[in-house]
Amino acid sequence: MRPFSYLRATDAPSAVAACAERPNTVYLAGGTNLVDLMRLGVASPDVLVDVGRLLPGTIEETPDGALLIGAGARNSDLAADPLVRRRHPMLAQAVLAGASGQIRNAATVGGNLLQRTRCPYFQDVTKPCNKRLPGTGCPAREGDHRNLAILGHSDACVATHPSDMAVALAALGAVVHVEGADGPRTVPMPGLHRLPGEEPWRDTVLDPGDLITAVEVPALRFAARSRYRKVRDRASFAFAVVSVAVALDVADGVVRDCRIALGGVAHVPWRAEAAEAALRGSAAVEAEFARAADAELAGARPLRDNAFKVPLARNVLVRTLTDLVETP
Repeated sequence: MRPFSYLRATDAPSAVAACAERPNTVYLAGGTNLVDLMRLGVASPDVLVDVGRLLPGTIEETPDGALLIGAGARNSDLAADPLVRRRHPMLAQAVLAGASGQIRNAATVGGNLLQRTRCPYFQDVTKPCNKRLPGTGCPAREGDHRNLAILGHSDACVATHPSDMAVALAALGAVVHVEGADGPRTVPMPGLHRLPGEEPWRDTVLDPGDLITAVEVPALRFAARSRYRKVRDRASFAFAVVSVAVALDVADGVVRDCRIALGGVAHVPWRAEAAEAALRGSAAVEAEFARAADAELAGARPLRDNAFKVPLARNVLVRTLTDLVETP
């Protein structure tokens, strides 16, 4: 690991200022992804600004019924929170589906949103990678891409976003609170993460030095009827091949509203807006669920070895919707 300087910030404005003063400065909170990347040589910051003690770790209800989750909240605390489990069960399920208990005890909500892809070419410094070294190419397109993107990818990058939690937050329409050089602002989800386009090294719309301080999950009454389902190559500690986050509102056998997002299929947590539009006002039956899934996946562009993800995503989405209808 290359030598670096270490600073401990006392508040959000001073942390942002420290990043502005020195190039190649990054924030450190839980460090569960950043430290791994530093060990691999993928990340080589000159300065680490420790924000782990200043970021709020609380989970509180706002006056309008939303949940305000501090960016410093540990993933294990988020998954165990009674309000989260009761109002947004798919969010708790998504967090529990990610990593081990030990990692969830250390990892923070803000850091979870910003974790980097697990594409093998990105993590191997002996290989070219447009995300790590812009302009060097994307060998994954013709190489090992079984677990990579089928939606929204570009010639420059076919990597996928690894977070389970972010998929649930995208489905729920969460809002990310950010402290930047010009003061505080909010960024919606979807909207925080970027498709690769011709700039795959930019994972998010955040500017250098921007600090996530909280995540707000809006009040959504029918999100109490929700589920997160993850398909992976082994039973634990594995990233999603395909995952689905669904909240469903059904009355008299008709879908009144829904929220759907897919994971493991794109450079971003993929909000399934075409499927949502197809479902609203339709009968809550398997045939309509399949029609909605087909509408969402019509734009899929699988590569040589990951075409199986298209029927897999379809089946997982249909099964999850069916289970929600059949569950009392």
